[in-house]
Amino acid sequence: MQYTTNWRKSYRRLGMGVHVLAVIGILALALSGAPLESSEGWVACPPVMPVVGEADAVRSKRRQPAVPWHWHGRAGWAYLERTWPVALARSEAVGLLLWWSGLHDWTWICLLPWGVWVWRGVGAACPALWGQWWYQAVDRGLDTLWRITLLVAGLVWVGHRLEELWLAHSGQGYGWALGGIGAVVNVKREGRWYEVHLEGEFNLRVKGDDSFAVRILIVFLSLLEVPGEERGSRRTRDGRTPFVRQQQLAAWFGVPQPDISRWLRYWLERDWRRLLSQRTKEVLTLELQQRIIETWARFPWWGAERVWTHLQAQGVGVSLSQVRQAAQESGWSILKSALQHIYAISAESFRPRDEWLVGQLLTQMQEMVAQLEALKGLTPEQQVEIADLQAICATLEIQSRPPHRPLPWLLQVEHILFGHWEAVEDGTVRCIYCGSTDVSRKSRKPRLRKYVDAQGQEQTVEVYRYYCHNPACRHKSFTNLPPDLLPHSRYSLQWHVLALQMYEWGYSVYRRTGTALDVSPMTVYRWVSAFGYELLPVAALFGVVRSSGVVGVDEKYVLVPKTGGERGRTNDKPESEMKRWMYVYVAVDIYTYDLLHIAIYPYNTSQSATAFLLALRAKGYHPRVIVTDLRVDYGPVITRVFPQAIHHECIFHALQNVQELFKEVYGPNYAQNHPAAEQLKREIYDIFKAKTKRTAQKRYAAVMAQRQAFVAQNPDAVAIFNFLGRHWPKLLNAIESDLIPRTNNATEQVIRHFDQHYQNFCGFENIETARTYIAVFEKVYRFTPLTQDARPELRGKCPLELAGYEVAKLPMAQICRGWALQWPAPAFQELVPNV
Repeated sequence: MQYTTNWRKSYRRLGMGVHVLAVIGILALALSGAPLESSEGWVACPPVMPVVGEADAVRSKRRQPAVPWHWHGRAGWAYLERTWPVALARSEAVGLLLWWSGLHDWTWICLLPWGVWVWRGVGAACPALWGQWWYQAVDRGLDTLWRITLLVAGLVWVGHRLEELWLAHSGQGYGWALGGIGAVVNVKREGRWYEVHLEGEFNLRVKGDDSFAVRILIVFLSLLEVPGEERGSRRTRDGRTPFVRQQQLAAWFGVPQPDISRWLRYWLERDWRRLLSQRTKEVLTLELQQRIIETWARFPWWGAERVWTHLQAQGVGVSLSQVRQAAQESGWSILKSALQHIYAISAESFRPRDEWLVGQLLTQMQEMVAQLEALKGLTPEQQVEIADLQAICATLEIQSRPPHRPLPWLLQVEHILFGHWEAVEDGTVRCIYCGSTDVSRKSRKPRLRKYVDAQGQEQTVEVYRYYCHNPACRHKSFTNLPPDLLPHSRYSLQWHVLALQMYEWGYSVYRRTGTALDVSPMTVYRWVSAFGYELLPVAALFGVVRSSGVVGVDEKYVLVPKTGGERGRTNDKPESEMKRWMYVYVAVDIYTYDLLHIAIYPYNTSQSATAFLLALRAKGYHPRVIVTDLRVDYGPVITRVFPQAIHHECIFHALQNVQELFKEVYGPNYAQNHPAAEQLKREIYDIFKAKTKRTAQKRYAAVMAQRQAFVAQNPDAVAIFNFLGRHWPKLLNAIESDLIPRTNNATEQVIRHFDQHYQNFCGFENIETARTYIAVFEKVYRFTPLTQDARPELRGKCPLELAGYEVAKLPMAQICRGWALQWPAPAFQELVPNV
């Protein structure tokens, strides 16, 4: 149904009258024979053309010269300036008639008057062109076309207006009537109301199982009224006397009358959400929904069935579908889903999930690494109000005293009642274990410590004992030694170096090394661990980070048992998870075998992989290619941390998985029992033997073409083709590539090297000792030359040398080669081993 407002209606009536008069006048002029160009307002101003006089033409037609083809630009421009209002008026008239007539697709015809205007302007600028017969034909055709369009649009518009006048009814507004066979629908507007008059016989079909359509049908029937019918009672809420009563509707549709009354109330209150609910046939009232949500809020960890059972036990008449509908419509289900994603909700606790917290931490780490790369630095400090005060103090030469750092209340009580210590506030003393400056001197009298000077003479020095008030520090007290001073020991640094050299370079154990050096195994453990408190800062040592850009990433599980005690409780995994195994991640340069980064994490998850790659990126490495095994977690993680890197999967691991899949699908003896499967496996292997990507693509397509036949014989074979199709894009990029390797063998070799040392542990004591030893392994491995069975270009060189660093003359490189530091320097220069 269409309707208009009062002002629009008046505007349309006025426009209709004006255009009817204009069209009638145009038709009258055309019928009288008067050309339209001569009428006022339609003057076309035809161009004045120079012609040859009659006397000259009669005198000699053959000798008359043709009009020269000269271009008179000024004459043409003068004509266009004089006649553009005519083209504008004609274009506007045609466009408005076409738009009001409903011919919106033909409004482009309003450009025809402009075409005639430009065409005649060209003729005015070139008189010779005006005399051509084809030019006159085109001019007449364009002019006739727009006149016919104007006439047709005017007739269509007049027809539409006459039809509206014929269909209009008495009263305010316009009416529309639709007539059919034995039925009439008449609609008119009375002020703010629409009145629909139905006559005849109608049919309306609605599915009985569509609760939404049934409700709308009931509302429609309840709105029907008979003209002239009046009843003194039983009127509706809005004062009507409906033709179909609620009792009849309830009997016809089998719906309780209170439900029909409730639907009509929703209709009057414009409560469309409840009226149009399609979830259940029962009506979910606002009171019932509030009762459900209040019950659920008391037990947010319950499911819908648990809430429904609880309400049923309390005597509340509610269905399970209504409970779910209440959760959906009120937004509780969305809120609960969001809360369960962030928090671990149970009857005992309501705490954030570790996965969510780690994800937030990793996101913050990635932002910090990005800012570090962009060299944005810290946010500048803003000093507004204190700046004026500082300027006045500088002018008056006034210096403020440093503020006194107050002690916590409990420390003040301890100092007054029990303490004999003295607080240190200058920040020169730090805890040697945690680095905190919140320390205090424990004793007033110094202690004497012995040390050996550079000449080998034994000396003494006064030192003090300090308290550390950092709650996170496990030692609580320490001895502050002068800078660059080691405690006295009868074992010099040479003994420490020999212990490291024998244990790491000789693949020994602590007990055997201690026996050789005549010290306890625990002493050897402390000496070796001292070399691994911090990872090797390559960029700090050499001023540059070097890499081939192709990095292999892999992980190895290690044993870290759960221990007891306050200091030994390091494996705090939940009881329901694996408590013994943790995972060492390594990042290796594929071409130099350099160990770029190594770390241990409690879990082998995508979050651990993200933290590891972020640490690699924070060291300054930006790989072009990252090679991994077939673990699916690496794909999105690499895209997030290194979006420009190519992710390649090891072909060797892929073929191993293919072998295992064939055994699972066809059995261990598939080569003898299923020759077709053996042939298919060989074809898959041949894909990765191709020298070019084009050949590999053809072989891959030939293998995938056999999918339907193999799956028809054995449905489990679909796993083989799905595996190949899922990993194919990340396997193909290594074929015909000089940069991307086919396998991740370099990373596997580093892991085997690490395993040779790790086997001596039979498991780490705790995660702290594991991290300490990982740092030791990184230092020793990067300085240890590769064995003689390596490739010729790699033999005798350590990974740092292969990366381009000059480390051959460093003492650490000599130790890892098995040489003794007390040997003379010429021996090192000639590379003579200590045999």
